[in-house]
Amino acid sequence: MRIVGGKFAGRHLSPLNDSRVRPTAELVRVALMDLLAADIKDARVVDLFAGTGALGLEALSRGAKYADFVETRPSSLHALKANVALLGVRTKVRIFKRDALPWAAELGKHSYDVAFVDPPYGSKMLDRVIDSWYKERFSRVLAVESERGHELPKGERRIVFEESVVTVYRTG
Repeated sequence: MRIVGGKFAGRHLSPLNDSRVRPTAELVRVALMDLLAADIKDARVVDLFAGTGALGLEALSRGAKYADFVETRPSSLHALKANVALLGVRTKVRIFKRDALPWAAELGKHSYDVAFVDPPYGSKMLDRVIDSWYKERFSRVLAVESERGHELPKGERRIVFEESVVTVYRTG
């Protein structure tokens, strides 16, 4: 797995040795970052269910001001911290060892410019984060990755891949 665009393009990230975690595929990250290019520049970004941090780190590589990462799995946190160190972005990053669901539910309106959400497929966690976003609009842009077939509220934009779907929601 590697960063595909921006100042860290081509840099390889530390792998995650946990079969329960599914990193966002490179093709999906490229499409999502291209779609959100104007939103990412100088943005305050949060990566919920961060895993290795690939989405948030890709955003930093493409000009985001800073990124917060929310993750609970020890193996994911280990890989995430290694990737932050590898790219030398410690001063632009905060890592929260927290459950993303209550964490997102506590956020205030417009806490972030862009929020990435990629929870485990087959769970209802994504639905709960989207509900929290609709209640409080904690980011201007909410970009979610879901398993193909997982029914979600209609967003502004939807991109379908072989196994996954990216849906983008925006505040008015």
